[in-house]
Amino acid sequence: MQSCFPCLGGAKKKRPPEKPQIPPSSEKPNLGPSPSVTKQDSLEVNKDAANKDIVLSNGSDHDQIAAQTFTFRDLAVATRNFRPDCLLGGGGFGRVYKGYLNYLNQVVAIKQLDRNGLQGNKEFLVEVLMLSLLHHPNLVSLIGYCADGNQRLLVYEYMPLGSLEDHLHDPSPDKARLDWNTRMKIAAGAAKGLEYLHDKASPPVIYRDLKCSNILLGEGYHPKLSDFGLAKLGPVGDKTHVSTRVMGTYGYCAPEYAMTGQLTLKSDIYSFGVVLLEIITGRRAIDNTRVAGEQNLVAWLGSSVS
Repeated sequence: MQSCFPCLGGAKKKRPPEKPQIPPSSEKPNLGPSPSVTKQDSLEVNKDAANKDIVLSNGSDHDQIAAQTFTFRDLAVATRNFRPDCLLGGGGFGRVYKGYLNYLNQVVAIKQLDRNGLQGNKEFLVEVLMLSLLHHPNLVSLIGYCADGNQRLLVYEYMPLGSLEDHLHDPSPDKARLDWNTRMKIAAGAAKGLEYLHDKASPPVIYRDLKCSNILLGEGYHPKLSDFGLAKLGPVGDKTHVSTRVMGTYGYCAPEYAMTGQLTLKSDIYSFGVVLLEIITGRRAIDNTRVAGEQNLVAWLGSSVS
């Protein structure tokens, strides 16, 4: 899954902040021991309007990506060889470990992608690119990545309070439930992160996987959007949507996108609405432990108020 905006124009005139540009494209990087990605091994966007693929390119003079490269050995040491007691969680894309980078004196979260999982090489590159070029207080910070051989790992800032899902649906017995002020603070922060992706990035970015488990919480319950493997560049010019294979999480996916494959910024807004319902009701978006008719939060609420 952060930015620099020149804000001053000519001598006396002010102009609005420039949108962070997601640059144009081409092949495989040189993944040597360099501590950061340079012009010779930068990640860029191919702005071909037809597919908007994320690719690696060599020899470009465009924006540098401020993400460090790590060897697999670096990250194995940081996680004590991926010991089970360092495991923070996991899912269809892989496992997330808590690690410690000695030379940076920093605690980090390390996502090790499952080589047979749902997130492939393209999604890995998308996430590195998005989080390297997009900077906002409500987006998780990418520290670096590893692409040694067939290993694919992402290194993020560590978010000590876990996810919104943990606090809403799996709270520790020794911790109080979120109060209303904290819930609204989290909702507002997530909305600001989404607003940045939609209105400040150029071209706009469709998150495509907004859900409670992807809203991570830092000190003071400061929320940040995470997991940008499914993010997609949004429509530009007179285009109203992007046609794509339907991806996302059942229960959060906008019905028109699920039926047509036509993705718009509004698809994210629907998902955000589902998150708000979870925050307000305390119920899961999909809960198969409930009786039929109450398992889908949106459908249940719709039938309750109609």
